[in-house]
Amino acid sequence: MRASDKAYQTLLDEIVDGTLPPGTVLAEVEQAARIGVSRTPLREALGHLRKDGLVEPLAGRGLIVTAVSIDDIVELYELRQPLEQQAARLAAQRGNPQVFAQIAKELRGSDALIDSGEVGIKAYYQLNERLDRAIEDSISSAYLVAALKALHLHLARIRRLSRQNVNRLRAAAVETLVIVEAIVNRDPDLAASATHVHLQQSLRNSLETIQTRTIDKVA
Repeated sequence: MRASDKAYQTLLDEIVDGTLPPGTVLAEVEQAARIGVSRTPLREALGHLRKDGLVEPLAGRGLIVTAVSIDDIVELYELRQPLEQQAARLAAQRGNPQVFAQIAKELRGSDALIDSGEVGIKAYYQLNERLDRAIEDSISSAYLVAALKALHLHLARIRRLSRQNVNRLRAAAVETLVIVEAIVNRDPDLAASATHVHLQQSLRNSLETIQTRTIDKVA
């Protein structure tokens, strides 16, 4: 792996999982030493993250990790709704039912994962990422896949808002299972409809979570 790729992936993972929270200053010298690369590949990685919209310049302080605002969430879901509904519809038409049947089987054990603590919750999120990849592999649409990948980069940060909300995670697992079973049964209309319901619930929860955190900070 190239040094710039290593630096990019390290910083990306840490931004997405919250290790580097919004507002964190990413000083070149410090981050280069921490990751174990020189400043040139680190600068390249930071440029890539800036294009992704995950960092932004702050006068006199270099680059900082961007915040996730209510407006950001609403705009992302406005884009997410039509893209993921169409992706689910195409996956139901074109996907391999056996691949999705295995994911459905694992989703039925989501409660046990979610209740087992941080390690289990991480495994649950990894299962969702496998589902995203399975759908992308099924739809045979390079343009739609590219749009979904760019979208999921930012949605991963929003998903993290629900990480401590066990009830929401359980409900989301049930909603996701309906989508996957519709794909297994090659029912594109149900897959799209179930995706619509799931995203509406996810949007409502994300907005409630970030509004609560904003109020808590003010208080």
